Amino acid sequence: MTRPEKLLFQNTIAAVQALYHTTPDDSMVSVQRTRTDFEGDYTLVLFPLLRISKKSPEDTAAEIGNWLITHREEWETFQVVKGFLNLKLTTAYWKHFLQAALDERDYGVIPIKKEAPVVVEYSSPNTNKPLHLGHIRNNFLGEAICNILAANGFPVVRVNLVNDRGIHICKSMVAWLKFGNGETPESSGMKGDHLIGKYYVLFDQVWKKEVAGLVAQGLSDEVAREEAPLMVEAREMLRKWEQGDRVVRDLWLRMNEWVYEGFALTYQRMGVHFDKTYYESETYLLGKDLVLKGLEEKKLVRKSDSSVWADLSDEGLDEKILLRSDGTSVYMTQDLGTANLRFLDYGPQKMVYVVGNEQNYHFDVLQRILHKLGYDWASRIFHLSYGMVELPQGKMKSREGTVVDADDLMDAMYETSRQMSEALGKVKAGDQGAEALFSLVSLGALKYFILKVDPKKKMLFNPEESIDFNGNTGPFIQYTYARIRSLLRKAENQGKRISLNGDEDFAVLNQAEMAILKALHEYPEIVRAAGEGLSPAMIANYAYDLAKAFNGFYQEVPVLKEEDENKAAIRLSLVLMTGRVIQRAMALLGIAVPERM
Repeated sequence: MTRPEKLLFQNTIAAVQALYHTTPDDSMVSVQRTRTDFEGDYTLVLFPLLRISKKSPEDTAAEIGNWLITHREEWETFQVVKGFLNLKLTTAYWKHFLQAALDERDYGVIPIKKEAPVVVEYSSPNTNKPLHLGHIRNNFLGEAICNILAANGFPVVRVNLVNDRGIHICKSMVAWLKFGNGETPESSGMKGDHLIGKYYVLFDQVWKKEVAGLVAQGLSDEVAREEAPLMVEAREMLRKWEQGDRVVRDLWLRMNEWVYEGFALTYQRMGVHFDKTYYESETYLLGKDLVLKGLEEKKLVRKSDSSVWADLSDEGLDEKILLRSDGTSVYMTQDLGTANLRFLDYGPQKMVYVVGNEQNYHFDVLQRILHKLGYDWASRIFHLSYGMVELPQGKMKSREGTVVDADDLMDAMYETSRQMSEALGKVKAGDQGAEALFSLVSLGALKYFILKVDPKKKMLFNPEESIDFNGNTGPFIQYTYARIRSLLRKAENQGKRISLNGDEDFAVLNQAEMAILKALHEYPEIVRAAGEGLSPAMIANYAYDLAKAFNGFYQEVPVLKEEDENKAAIRLSLVLMTGRVIQRAMALLGIAVPERM
């Protein structure tokens, strides 16, 4: 079914051609939704067309308005407000829309197109610690964006880049060797990623004591940090790793495997999955070849100490080192190689990196260097920059052990869900399906609270606020869906007709019913805009607005008690379609909704 915006656009061109014998440029036809304080559904901006009509805005609006309602069946009435023409859709249009939406199997979703994929990278954890609250926002954003892109018809490839090498990984390994006494996930009863994170924190604690001791002996803080025995051991372990030392590599493989097993459990619980996982240990040398080729082609600069740099001063930036004087690569070099590998693997139309805003400069430079090296596909890189998540007590720090682990947070959310559900009398522990419901509600609360905030904004996470059953929260929307399902079950039991047969009169719809109908009508456009802007927040807040509108409708309009069969059928059809759209919108966010609550 053609969207009214497009219809009005096409209709306006036809009207101008008929009235003024001129075809307007597309840029001259501006259509927007009518403001809520005016009567109408869609508004045509008249000012650009005055150059063609050679008449006043009021006269031009009246002529075009009269032509539209005379020659096009979609428009019922019009209203002229200064230089704007507000048009109202006919009741026949709304009737046709609802019937078509009810019949459409995947309302709001575009079938996957046969074209190059969009590659989305998210998660990107380190193997020296468990996933934490920051990763939760990253993973939920990445997963939701992939869902939304797929709903817009884009083939999507979900990729993860695991940082499994480097000095930070060696820190956990050194600490485990020195203080672990052979501890394993099995012997400790800890998830593998939590166990490794424990030793990463322990390394930092012992190292700081060593630094303090060296400073007390007269060394500067900078020198002490580098010469502390634990740090010397970590650097030596990294050197052995890079040389392929069998003992170090075996330990590295063993400890990483513990972490991966822990990650897998967390990802499963979060509802996150990937089509491809890249490992830095396998890709970190790839960029070196690109840099050396760029040097050979005189696109890069080698300095007197043999280090290699990209000079971006002509683009308003500074120089960026790509190879150190000893020939080793830096993170930027690794990302150059990984980006090229990813392009060779998939030939994507777009590569989206879901990474925090502290890396804005890094991705700007990455794109510029790739352009400098002659890779035209660099323009396909897009950094989805998102704000950090903070707790009421401030920022989190992994080394100091002040990070909120994802597993611990989900456990706490589950317990909060259980307590609030029992307190409100919605369900009690021990009831059939209670445990599954607590999990569904708690994860829905967490995901929704994270995703309803514009990705660009920094956010403060408050667990109690997120799980409230009232207001702009996941549980409120989930409860609304459960209410809808309960209402439909009762209607079925009473033998009510939950469909349209063509005899219904949509002219009798009141304000609450029209509010629901118009909200449902906007869903495909919301999905499209969310895909264009890579913004799950648009879907989240739409779902809340729809749930809120439904609750207003539910309180104001009798449904099961309505005696007029056709009126009841319209209302039950609205109820059915609202439930479907809420379920689909929440599914795009990765949130399940319950049949009962």
